[in-house]
Amino acid sequence: MTTPFRLTSLALAISLSVLTGCEPANQSSNAASATSSSQQSSQLTESQRANAIFEQIFDEELATNPLRQTQLGLKTNNDRWQDLSEQRRLADLELTRQHQALLSSIDSSALDAQSLLSYQLMTQRLQQQLDNDRWHLYSYPVNQMRGVHTTVPVTLLNQHRIDNEHDAKAYISRLNAVPTLFAQLIEQLEKRAEKGIIIPRFVFPYVLNDSRNVISGAPFDDGDDNLIWADFQRKVAALPLSADEQQLLLNEAELALITSVKPAYQQLMTYLKQLEQRAGDEDGVWRLPDGQAFYQHALNRMTTTHLTAEQIHQIGLDDVARIHQEMRHIMQQVEFSGSLTEFFEFMRTDPQFYFPDTDEGRQAYLQQATDVIDHMRTRLDELFLTQPKAEMEVRAVEPFREQSAGKAFYQRPSMDGSRPGIYYANLYRMSDMPIYQLEALAYHEGLPGHHMQLAIQQELEGIPRFRRFGGYTAYTEGWGLYTELLPKEIGLYQDPYSDFGRLAMELWRSARLVVDTGIHHKGWSREKAIAYLVENTPNPAGDAQKAIERYIVMPAQATAYKIGMIRLLELREKAMTQLGEDFDIREFHDVVLRNGAVPLDVLEKLIDAYIADKKQ
Repeated sequence: MTTPFRLTSLALAISLSVLTGCEPANQSSNAASATSSSQQSSQLTESQRANAIFEQIFDEELATNPLRQTQLGLKTNNDRWQDLSEQRRLADLELTRQHQALLSSIDSSALDAQSLLSYQLMTQRLQQQLDNDRWHLYSYPVNQMRGVHTTVPVTLLNQHRIDNEHDAKAYISRLNAVPTLFAQLIEQLEKRAEKGIIIPRFVFPYVLNDSRNVISGAPFDDGDDNLIWADFQRKVAALPLSADEQQLLLNEAELALITSVKPAYQQLMTYLKQLEQRAGDEDGVWRLPDGQAFYQHALNRMTTTHLTAEQIHQIGLDDVARIHQEMRHIMQQVEFSGSLTEFFEFMRTDPQFYFPDTDEGRQAYLQQATDVIDHMRTRLDELFLTQPKAEMEVRAVEPFREQSAGKAFYQRPSMDGSRPGIYYANLYRMSDMPIYQLEALAYHEGLPGHHMQLAIQQELEGIPRFRRFGGYTAYTEGWGLYTELLPKEIGLYQDPYSDFGRLAMELWRSARLVVDTGIHHKGWSREKAIAYLVENTPNPAGDAQKAIERYIVMPAQATAYKIGMIRLLELREKAMTQLGEDFDIREFHDVVLRNGAVPLDVLEKLIDAYIADKKQ
């Protein structure tokens, strides 16, 4: 039995009439309309009624979340930020309880198979939201990986569309709302500090530097145009407005940047400098009140299993040893004489494995990653029956956050097609992005990895939106890691060094099991965890440092990748063994992908049902 990870609530606005297949009443009389509506309602099957409830829950959750609306390309509240107040948290809890009551009215025994699965997932999700509230302060709203301070520019630059004058004014409203947002953020940080929950000391220079970067450049100083200012100018210039109308918008935005955004960031930085004096140098969450219980809760959520920290630590140690042995075979293949440690050092330092740390080198990396994904696209028919419709592209992480952001990550497309899926490669320091890992990284973030899975999930028909836009980390990241191996099985990774890069990426995820549990359960220092990665992987020291710093501020998240991959491979082996010659890899992938993200135990039931059906 597993504990499900809380689904991320995202939605699109579609009407109940579309969902249920009911035509809207067209009578002129209110009474006649009411009668028609009542008749239609009574004609609904229990599955239709359940799905209508799922959509209602989804809409009501989405209505409180302006950022998620923007992420989906909706403009309902595109002049607002998220409400971080305590009042909003309590209101959300009450809304969850109301949704539980609404769900209890459903007769689950009368549901079809797909609706029953949705009912079970929604039931788990709502209860998880209530259970998670015990730990609502156990997070770092500002850290070097992600936080409110970088959410502002990321949202404006990458997600806030300006298609007309109204959108531009909404953008300006968001600029003017930053002081309120940051006042709430400071309040939340102080609530955590009073409980002893403060980011470790090493994080502060990163977040302070990122914050300074957001308010650097014109119109804040004499430098080049600030990224937000340049973004707004570019978007407004594309509007069909007169020069005077455009200039008026520019004047308002410039004033908002100077009088709202800059003071808000300065106030936040002042507070962070004060908070830094109260921070400590111990990194694991074991140091927090009830820290061990919180960490086990986090492991349960992220892996959707009941594996203990000790068990996960040992799984990691065993898998590191296995992959080391496979790497020794590649050493023999390339005729390297020396120890595995010496081979790691060779891979870290030999110039042939790195693009130059120049603009030309960065462009070469982006182009090669794009080429890898484009070639993979030509091979998808061998592996998949269903393929994504949404486009995707490869981009470098923006300069304002590249120094602290992770190695690579994916942003899902908007549903209206206005924004493609984006694979972000962090090219701040090219020595952290070896060419031999480029292929596996492109598969993981692009095709057949995150873009394949997330775009297909969003495009699914016949399931509620909470499943189309939800996620379980073990499923999503397990799929990403699984799809690093998949191309090898159809003959890719022809270069042995590239295949070594694939193993290095897998090794990295196995080592994560060791260091994440080491930091948060066994009390390892940051330095000890970094040393473990340097000694046991070929990744550069800078890569190891950035990774460990990530795991510190995102406890348990990194364990989901390998646990998810292991389970996927086990389920595939089970299907292959039981079906023999009737096994079709494309059908297996369809079962995995066409139900959206699910907990690992639910995935097993879906695969078992596929096997039983295939045998018949």
